[in-house]
Amino acid sequence: MRVDLFDFELPPERIALRPARPRDAARMLVVRPNALADRGVRDLPALLRPGDVLVFNDTKVIPAQLEGSRGEARIGATLHKRLDLRRWQAFVRNAKRLREGDAIDFGAGVGATAEERHPDGSWTLAFAGDEPVEVLLDRAGRMPLPPYIAGKRAADEADRDDYQTIFAERAGAVAAPTAALHFTPDLLEALDAAGIARETLTLHVGAGTFLPVKADDTSAHTMHAEWGRIDEAAATRLNAVRAAGGRIIAVGTTSLRLLESAADEQGVIHPFEGDTAIFITPGYRFKAVHGLMTNFHLPRSTLFMLVSALMGLETMRAAYAHAIAQEYRFYSYGDASLLLPYGPFARSP
Repeated sequence: MRVDLFDFELPPERIALRPARPRDAARMLVVRPNALADRGVRDLPALLRPGDVLVFNDTKVIPAQLEGSRGEARIGATLHKRLDLRRWQAFVRNAKRLREGDAIDFGAGVGATAEERHPDGSWTLAFAGDEPVEVLLDRAGRMPLPPYIAGKRAADEADRDDYQTIFAERAGAVAAPTAALHFTPDLLEALDAAGIARETLTLHVGAGTFLPVKADDTSAHTMHAEWGRIDEAAATRLNAVRAAGGRIIAVGTTSLRLLESAADEQGVIHPFEGDTAIFITPGYRFKAVHGLMTNFHLPRSTLFMLVSALMGLETMRAAYAHAIAQEYRFYSYGDASLLLPYGPFARSP
């Protein structure tokens, strides 16, 4: 499909620079085919059914942005994907000043060698020393705010908490699964009381989630791979929910992408561990999920393509136009949407 079909105009003042406080005070646009409803995140228990299950990503964001130097050249690095215990793939600013074998000093006793440049322009960085890389990042790194926020303000101490979900347990992401930022202990208690179950999986979100689609056609775009895991017990419980007539509602596009990667053509979710580079565009047949809670996404992005695949492009263009007109807050720290499609696997509300 033509990428320009997924373009839209977003006034810059609609981009949220801080989250709602408390987190579950955010607004939520409920999107069904031919129906939009302005609600709030706290309404979620009433919008789902007993027996449904919400699936969260328990990845934890690491302080993956580094500022350093090679000689007199300033070098910025955003870690993207762990390769092994000491090597990470990274997007590098001022990369034209780097050569293979160059040493980069990130300060605070943290250094790395630029080992290899990849075809997409990213680099393999090998960190020096014996300390775990996570310890080095805690000392020298910053939280990797999305570029549309970082371009307007610097990351600060508040972001260390704000840009982390309450489910964060497994360190490795360089971007937050932002739909889950809306959840609080009070909201989880209300969901429990309503008979809504929850499961967790792990997908370590990479910085590639923010990269623009540069191709003119979706068929020419290559997704960056991300590592994910669904254990056998979680897969068994999710399949039991489906068998009992409950709905699987992914919280965030990261959870959805991993669920769809793990499902077979009959919709059975299997244990999964490894990389996924699934790219979901209109025409994709969903196998595992019955709905999605997600924030509002960038124009021309793979994530707007994903939600358009779930609900239909015209439905999502209308939903985003409504959200802009009603002054919803967009992107990572913004408001939420709840997407509930009809389909052969999803009963009408």
